[in-house]
Amino acid sequence: MTREVSLEVLRAEARDELDTVIFERCRNGEDPWDFMDELPSIDELVVYLLRAEQILADGSQAPSAAREYRILRQIGLDHPDLTGTVWRLLGQVSLPAL
Repeated sequence: MTREVSLEVLRAEARDELDTVIFERCRNGEDPWDFMDELPSIDELVVYLLRAEQILADGSQAPSAAREYRILRQIGLDHPDLTGTVWRLLGQVSLPAL
């Protein structure tokens, strides 16, 4: 169910999404200086998109911490340019003690 799209296309889609979020928040009167640090990076958005596609392909079940780790790790393996972002996000995933 996952689509085969180049990283450049995924980044362009993520950039469009981020631009839309920024536009809407500014249109609602928010100051960009107040929220820009809260927004994910382009590569983070790409990882989130790929992660969501994997979860959908797995029956939309919320992944366990171990499954979350495997999904993110596989994204890093499939898209080496995203490896740094994946590992940073993996640092935010709490894995159960073995």
